Amino acid sequence: MIEFREARPADVDAMVEVQNAIHRAGLRPSPVDAALVEERYFDAEHTISCTVADRDGVVVGFQSLKRAWEGNPYGVEEGWGIIGTHIHPEVGRSGIGRSLFARSLAAAEAAGLRHIDATIGADNAPGLAYYTAMGFAPYRDGDGAIPHRFDL
Repeated sequence: MIEFREARPADVDAMVEVQNAIHRAGLRPSPVDAALVEERYFDAEHTISCTVADRDGVVVGFQSLKRAWEGNPYGVEEGWGIIGTHIHPEVGRSGIGRSLFARSLAAAEAAGLRHIDATIGADNAPGLAYYTAMGFAPYRDGDGAIPHRFDL
């Protein structure tokens, strides 16, 4: 059974493993370490939510939603949401992403967001398919990536 809950510091190593499994599958350009995960997903200044999918005590995926800030690395307009989805390849296409997005969408609405950006690598076919299935659509050119947006 999958439990969905807010990420906590004790999840960092499992979140690293999820992202590194994605890297090993060729869907992420580089591996991550605990310091990077802590910086990206436990930054209270911009984080709206970071939900993990926990299967029997093991994190198998997570989704982060942040409020875009001036000078963010994705070039997303300040005040929009920035979403990132990370599902272990062994459990992909099992409904976890859809359940994570339902929770992030509720958080986005509660935070008053009007738009959410998902910037996906142009060579990440599963990621592109996922965001399209969730209702995101391409909206601008990206360098090696395809920025998608969801309007609330």
